[in-house]
Amino acid sequence: MRYVTLNNGVDMPILGFGVYQIPPEETEQAVTDALSAGYRLLDTAAVYHNEEAVGRAIKASGIPREELFVTTKLWVQDPGEDNTKRAFDASLRRLGLDHLDLYLIHQPYGDVYSEWRAMQELHREGRIRAIGVSNFFPDRLIDLIDNHDIPPAVNQIETHPFYQRAADQRFMREHGVQIESWAPLAVGRNNLFTHPALTPLAKAHDKSVAQIVLRWLIQRDVVVIPKSVRPDRMTENLDVFDFTLTEEEMTAVTDLDTGTSLFLDHRDPVIVSQFGKARVED
Repeated sequence: MRYVTLNNGVDMPILGFGVYQIPPEETEQAVTDALSAGYRLLDTAAVYHNEEAVGRAIKASGIPREELFVTTKLWVQDPGEDNTKRAFDASLRRLGLDHLDLYLIHQPYGDVYSEWRAMQELHREGRIRAIGVSNFFPDRLIDLIDNHDIPPAVNQIETHPFYQRAADQRFMREHGVQIESWAPLAVGRNNLFTHPALTPLAKAHDKSVAQIVLRWLIQRDVVVIPKSVRPDRMTENLDVFDFTLTEEEMTAVTDLDTGTSLFLDHRDPVIVSQFGKARVED
């Protein structure tokens, strides 16, 4: 496994396992299979409603806690630091853990200032090894950085061949924030797995298109968290460290960028209002 070093010195695996949209009743087995395959970075969120299943799989695995890197996310909360701390405690309880490796503000809506103040305090207390954000555009990210003591260690955003976020990544690098991709395989949209620009690369390296895309992201220093409920695909997605894409091959993937999200616009007033009003029961 390759690691990235975050701005506070914490090492984070560059490839992990995400559980977004895995039903709670299937999550425990999926995480069990992922841990057996060799994954040590796990990514969940309060709003996924499967933290308890992730926690059961971790406990049953017998893997020492220090070998795991566990991430979960804070959904939009009612204002105030106390509400953020209560949400954090609820996630920790559901996961059955005594600390988190990474805690993220899931959306750039609501009172993110009070949330960040609370997260800074939890970090100083040693209950979170690193704190970060998700779905923050550069303007929201620099606003958070400029007005707080601790800058985000990670920004988890939609990143894949069709929406590459190169300018965002450059901005993050300038400010010491690690980019992490959600939907690294674009959920198969735009015919990704049979795309004519990607299949020749897969054939040339005797790899799958998914492996080519994950390798392309990793060579860009992007942390990736692919999801699958199939053990064979989990193993396949991990097998991306024994080959390297050439500069020409990297460019062939880069040329696929559309500069537009395939899922949703986080600056759409309708989306902002919907997400900003939603709550997760603790």
